[in-house]
Amino acid sequence: MAVDLVQVIQEWTTRVTALAWALFLLTWSIGWAIRGAPIPFAKVKRVGSSLVEDSVWAAFWLAVGMTVFKVVTYLANLIAQALGL
Repeated sequence: MAVDLVQVIQEWTTRVTALAWALFLLTWSIGWAIRGAPIPFAKVKRVGSSLVEDSVWAAFWLAVGMTVFKVVTYLANLIAQALGL
C-alpha cells in the first residue's frame, strides 16, 4: 500500500515537473520571439520582455517546486521503509 503511494508520488512529481518545464520553455521561446521580432509596436515588444521575465520567475518557482516534491517523495519513502512496506 505505502509502496504504491511512493510510486504515485514519484510519478506525479515527474509529470508535474515535465509539465512545468514545458510551460516554461514555451513561454520563454514565445517571449523571445515576440521581443526579437521586427515589429514596430513598442507595446508588443514590452509584452515579449514581460514573458521573458515571467519565464525567469517560472524557472525559480519550478526549482522550488521540484525541491518540495523531492522532499515529499523522500519522506514518503522513509515512512514506507520504517513501516516495513
